[in-house]
Amino acid sequence: VQLQASGGGEVQAGGSLRLSCKASGTTFSINAVGWYRQPPGKQREMVAVVSIGDTIVYADSVKGRFTISRDSDKNTEYLQMNNVKPEDTAVYYCNLVDYASGVGTRDFWGQGTLVTVSS
Repeated sequence: VQLQASGGGEVQAGGSLRLSCKASGTTFSINAVGWYRQPPGKQREMVAVVSIGDTIVYADSVKGRFTISRDSDKNTEYLQMNNVKPEDTAVYYCNLVDYASGVGTRDFWGQGTLVTVSS
């Protein structure tokens, strides 16, 4: 399975951006998807995840501004980013974790897409 992230770029504070992440290959039906980010000089952190039970969790810093979604037919997950702030500047990574009996858990990461928010 390969994850291809896209949609990053430069945006002014208060603007919007939508990130996409398409999975190629065969994923197991039991899976969770998410977005993580790594700001300059900092560690990677969770932004938003959709769990195996479809529970959605957001980091406090993005609640009310970012929306995670998925289109299973297109094998694509999205991150809609609204009212962005300079502190949202980071490399954004998509993630997919799937599970199958007899195989176990697999963990896949996209290559990262840079989002730069100017004030």
